Amino acid sequence: MTTVTHIAVLDDEVDITQLLAGYLHSHGFRVSQLHSGRALMDLMRADPPELVLLDLGLPGEDGFVIARQLREHFHCGLVIVTGRGDPVDKVVGLEIGADDYVTKPFDLRELVARIKAVLRRLTPPAPPTAVLAVAPPAERTRLRFAGWELDTAARRLLAPDGKEVVLTTGEFDLLAVFARHPGRVLSRDFLLENTRGREAAPFDRTVDVLVGRLRKKLGTDAGEQSFIKSVRGAGYLFVPDVELV
Repeated sequence: MTTVTHIAVLDDEVDITQLLAGYLHSHGFRVSQLHSGRALMDLMRADPPELVLLDLGLPGEDGFVIARQLREHFHCGLVIVTGRGDPVDKVVGLEIGADDYVTKPFDLRELVARIKAVLRRLTPPAPPTAVLAVAPPAERTRLRFAGWELDTAARRLLAPDGKEVVLTTGEFDLLAVFARHPGRVLSRDFLLENTRGREAAPFDRTVDVLVGRLRKKLGTDAGEQSFIKSVRGAGYLFVPDVELV
């Protein structure tokens, strides 16, 4: 990369933003320290970061509302970094669209590893070399199922009516894994390994949360009509046939 990755750190505690800014700077990142949701929204318009570290416990502000605004209006990585370790808060954060959820106190090295993992998922793969005018079928990047089209290179999902459906990083990665393995029962461990890799925790509900969100966005949220079928005790099955385009 020729540009320095910009990260915004939003926390009401100055000591924490300074600590994170110093550590992230030592790892080659450019960091903006912020202490209010208003300041973050101003930054998103003036100098948008590639990733935001968001604390939920901001005085007089709802961190979940800020997270929702980021997902609705901006494209960036989002890692919630908070002292709220309740599993319900984690599920809500992931459902809103956070790419990861880290509880305080945290290990700085682990946090940087998680940040890099999110940034890797946000970065589209390198385009094919110019000498390959037409990619062979195995390398084609568009997958079509039931009228939907998933472009894995451009990271876009098009509905049957041609409109683009916005997906979070986690949602896109999970749908791509399903589309590449249609008609097979995939365990949660397999899905975690192929979407979050080594950063996945031994017990992680991320897959279940993402599946629920995908079902809603694909318009097949109910029962047997879902593209993604639950297989009790085994995992999930992607039902529709998939073809390379």
